[in-house]
Amino acid sequence: MPVLVVGSIALDTVETSHGKAQDSPGGSALYFSAAASLFSPVDVVGVVGKDFDFSTIEFLREREVDFTGLKITEGKTFRWGGRYKENMNQRDTLFTHLNVFQNFRPAIPEKYRQDKLIFLANIAPELQLDVLAQVEKPALSVLDTMNFWISGARDLLMQLIEKVDVLILNDEELRELTNKFNMLESANLLLEQGPRAVVIKKGEHGSVLVSRKGYFLAPAYPVPEVVDPTGAGDSFAGGFLGYLAACEDIDELNIRRAVVYGTVAASFTVEDFSFNRLKSITREDIESRFNEVREMTAF
Repeated sequence: MPVLVVGSIALDTVETSHGKAQDSPGGSALYFSAAASLFSPVDVVGVVGKDFDFSTIEFLREREVDFTGLKITEGKTFRWGGRYKENMNQRDTLFTHLNVFQNFRPAIPEKYRQDKLIFLANIAPELQLDVLAQVEKPALSVLDTMNFWISGARDLLMQLIEKVDVLILNDEELRELTNKFNMLESANLLLEQGPRAVVIKKGEHGSVLVSRKGYFLAPAYPVPEVVDPTGAGDSFAGGFLGYLAACEDIDELNIRRAVVYGTVAASFTVEDFSFNRLKSITREDIESRFNEVREMTAF
C-alpha cells in the first residue's frame, strides 16, 4: 500500500571532510521517499520553485513515487547549507533560505486522502495538524519533529502527539520535550499522551523503541566511513514506514523489524552525499544488511 509523506523539498549545499555537494536535492520528503520507495509506493505532498531540476529525482518516479501532490510555485526552491565538523554529530548551519517553502500550506489531493500510512515530516505542528484533518482514518500516523518546534510551538505539538500513533525523535529532543533525563521515563510520559510507540534515535549508538507492549533496542549498522549524515533521520523514517506499508499486519514484531529496516536505510544514506547511495541500491541490498544486523545481535 502507498505511504503518504508531507514535508520539505530542498536544495542542499553540504560540506564535510570528504568534500562538498552544491545544490543537491534534499529535504525531508525526498530523503523519506528515497528510502520508503525501496519497499512500497509513496505519495508526496510538498512545494518547489520553478528552478527545481526534476531530472535529479527521476529515479523516484521509476520506484512508484507519485508527485501529484507536489506544487510548483513561482520563485526559488527552499535552500539550506551546512558544514559538518570532524565529529559528524556537530554541524554549523551556513544559511537557510525558505523561499517558496515559507508559504507552504499542504493540500492533500483526493487520491491521497485514504492512504493508510502517513509520515508527518518535520514541518510546523499547525501544518501537521492540518494534514491530519484532511486525511481519512489512517491505520498508522508517524510524527517527526525538532527542537525548534518543541521550544516554539509546544502547545500545538502536544495536541498533535495526542493524535498520532508513533513519535520519532532523537534523545536530545526527547529530554527537551519531557524535561526528564531518564529515557524510559520520558518515553512512558509520551505514551500516556496517546501514541502507541516512541522511537528514539541515538545516532551511532542505534535506536530504541518504547511501546505499550515492551522495550526494544536496535544497534546502528557499523558504517566504516560516514561521508554525509544529512537526511539520515528522514531515511530512517522511510525505511521504518516503508517496511510497515509492505506488511499485512502492523503488530509489535513488525514494528520492531521496521526499526531495524530504518537503521539499515539510514546506514546507506550516510555513505555518500545527498541520496546518491539510496538511489543506487536495491531491496536485496537492504535485506543483506538487515541480515547482518540480525547476525550481530544473535546470542
